Amino acid sequence: MEEVYAGLPSAGSVFSVTMVVMNTKVLFQDAAAVQTPLLAVFAVDVAVGKDADPMLALLTTSDAISEAAASVLNSGEFKGGLCETLLLHAPVGVKAERLLVVGLGKVGKLSIHQIRKGAGTAVRFCKPRGLRDLTIAFPEDHALSDEHLEALPCDLTTRAMVEGAELAELDWDTYKSDRKDKSVASCTIVSKDVEKTTKAEIQKGLDDGLVIAAAQNFTRGLVNEPGNVLTPTELGKRAAAMCAESGLTCEVFSTEKLHELGMGAFWAVSQGSPEPPALIVMTYEPASGHVDGAPVLGLVGKGITFDTGGISIKPADGMEKMKYDMAGAGAMIGAMKAIAGLKPKVKVISVICSAENMPDGKAFKPGDVVTAMSGKTIEIVNTDAEGRLVLADGLHYAKTLGCTHLINAATLTGAVAVALGKLNVGLFSNSDDATELFMAGLKASGEKYWRLPCTDDYKDQIKSAIADIQNTGITRYGGSITAAMFLKEFVGDTPWIHLDIAACAWLDEVQPWIAKGPSGIGVRSLVEWVKGYAS
Repeated sequence: MEEVYAGLPSAGSVFSVTMVVMNTKVLFQDAAAVQTPLLAVFAVDVAVGKDADPMLALLTTSDAISEAAASVLNSGEFKGGLCETLLLHAPVGVKAERLLVVGLGKVGKLSIHQIRKGAGTAVRFCKPRGLRDLTIAFPEDHALSDEHLEALPCDLTTRAMVEGAELAELDWDTYKSDRKDKSVASCTIVSKDVEKTTKAEIQKGLDDGLVIAAAQNFTRGLVNEPGNVLTPTELGKRAAAMCAESGLTCEVFSTEKLHELGMGAFWAVSQGSPEPPALIVMTYEPASGHVDGAPVLGLVGKGITFDTGGISIKPADGMEKMKYDMAGAGAMIGAMKAIAGLKPKVKVISVICSAENMPDGKAFKPGDVVTAMSGKTIEIVNTDAEGRLVLADGLHYAKTLGCTHLINAATLTGAVAVALGKLNVGLFSNSDDATELFMAGLKASGEKYWRLPCTDDYKDQIKSAIADIQNTGITRYGGSITAAMFLKEFVGDTPWIHLDIAACAWLDEVQPWIAKGPSGIGVRSLVEWVKGYAS
């Protein structure tokens, strides 16, 4: 009988389904009059011209704050670069014990995402200094003249501040026995008393930001877990627990279901591990119900909880990071958590294919031929190209569940980092319309994606001599593209987007606004894409 996992995470787990980070709230008051251990205010460089000396302006109309910071801002020692900080103790005329000026860079490049980073920088500044409470002044764009700055939407600005602050609070010392509490307990966003409509926009930004940040942090927590803790079975349990808490429907299946559905590609990857696979299906139904003819969005994630490479084993150096090979699945689970909270008017189904890729005596081998759920036969050339195999069955299965539009995320190839570095996610698609809608959401999400080709010119690269296709390209060139071409074989005419997040799912270095470790990339952009289809 097929086992369906539900309930809370395993006993002894330090992971929480509800990741409560800070008490984040909005206060409508003059920022200079707020008593707080630290008040952060944003500064931009309004100087015109490439070689012009910085000319700094604070994004506040508070005369008291401007006067308190005037002398040091005019001294030239603070340039206002993005995430550059300047601390003033006992600022004159301001009730805060400390005034922190956070640079956002050139005013002409100011974006919602710069504000997100600025808020994160303020929180990260507090943590090592033992400051447990801070206040951040809402950036007043009307503090500058119209020619300097385009008005920023109040709701998106607030949302970005909340997201930046909440994401910045987490550190990943989860398993240290001498773990010290450096958490920031509360973050208050202070805005001048404004008209009722603006207050409502700011409140909406706060509410949405808390939902999305909690979802992204949930994803980051999953990705951070070691492979001996987060097995496919455990991932299924945690997805089910999240769904139960969030009001989503969730089913988690294993080996028997894969055989029943004919998921030969997914099962091939699974068969070398004593840990059984998990096929996770999460469903969100809008409150008004699904209307016939309306889109059904399919979110498909690669959930390889540990990847050794299988028989085509990876080099030992850096293999420990392969616990993050389920980051695509993590992004989809986090996105579903956010969708449940935001309640868009569109049906969403998420399919997660989770397994371990291990080199045991029963593992699949180079030269094997397997049959995917769609009926296509696949020659296995390299067992380390396993993610595309599980996704092949996941994408086809999502279509059988009624999905009319598909998007998948996966730490799929190292080649995408060679092509784009670690700043952009590789995006591939068979649909200009779906891609355009996705890219339109990046202004709000602040994430970076770059579309790469996925045209039939590359199809010959995955031709097999003995099967329909092979699981790697004939040559090593264009590896991220040939991986995308492989996936394209399983979506047909269904509008589809593939996100290769391999280069961006893990931060190797600490940033001023976020800790090193799991980034949670994809959650915010997936949410925006789903909202784009909501009626």
